[in-house]
Amino acid sequence: MQTGRNLTLKILLPLAIGIAVVVWLFGREFSLSDLDRVPWSGRTVWALSLSLLAVAGREFGLAWRFRVLTDGRLSAMAALRVTMMCEFTSAITPTTAGGSAMSVWFMHREGISGGRAGSVMLVTLLLDEGFMALAGPLVIVLLGSDALFGFSDGSGAAVDQGIRAAFWAVWGVTVVWTALLFVAIILQPAAMSAVIRRVFSVSLLRRWQTKMDGVAADLSEASRQLLGMGWRWWTKAAVATALSWISRFLVVNALFAAFVPEAPQMLVLGRQAIVWLLLTVSPTPGGSGISEWLFTTYYGDLVGDRSMTLVVAVMWRILTYYIYLAAGAVVIPAWSRKRNLQ
Repeated sequence: MQTGRNLTLKILLPLAIGIAVVVWLFGREFSLSDLDRVPWSGRTVWALSLSLLAVAGREFGLAWRFRVLTDGRLSAMAALRVTMMCEFTSAITPTTAGGSAMSVWFMHREGISGGRAGSVMLVTLLLDEGFMALAGPLVIVLLGSDALFGFSDGSGAAVDQGIRAAFWAVWGVTVVWTALLFVAIILQPAAMSAVIRRVFSVSLLRRWQTKMDGVAADLSEASRQLLGMGWRWWTKAAVATALSWISRFLVVNALFAAFVPEAPQMLVLGRQAIVWLLLTVSPTPGGSGISEWLFTTYYGDLVGDRSMTLVVAVMWRILTYYIYLAAGAVVIPAWSRKRNLQ
């Protein structure tokens, strides 16, 4: 019963934050009469269907990656369950924490050994961080810095510069973190394990020594397992990672095709790389509140109409966030009862 109450609170907190921001934004700049300007047509319905396909593509990519990284030891349904539960934990925790750590426990309860589950978690971190580290500069090269960061047409230069500076700061941290993961997992796992043990042996950090000794041991085990994997294994994992992220980006492309068909689709896609990189450091659960503000601020110039921007932003959050709160609220209690965890 206590577990159920805790789960409910963890769902309600981000939900309340997100709804509060949406109500605040709508209260300032939206009226029901604005809904008359929504271009409902067969094209709108078709584009919204594509947005659902993009959501499915993301889940397929993540589940496929779990299958690849566990060498098929997770069944397709088990991989999908782990994916949905990781998405849920990401939705109820700050994005700086995410669902990666819990994926070890989810996989272990699905029959994957602790060492292998730990190695899979580390590789997913490496692949996700590596993808974002590459995606940001790539879209800047392809689309240009002005198109990505000059969205206010001079009327809000401070916001433009703030988002630009925040992007490069977060990107720099991402690159450093990716490099550390690569060194720790692939190049020098023994040295990194020794550093972890030494750092947490000092008196100020000794309270975490036992836990971090376990992390160091998992790191060594993960590296031992991964060094034997061939290039095909890594290629499939990388393709699955790219599929999951690009599918997430394409949700917004489909929404713009539905509501703002005249918007440049490549720019819409490119800006998603900036948005999701910035959201990796959100302190709120699942980026609640911050995501809604960032979207309306960053995409407003491509929509032109503030009310329509809010409509697209809410649809985007429903498809990339709220559905995971709802799905997790159903999947996790049923999964827990099945394994007698409650």
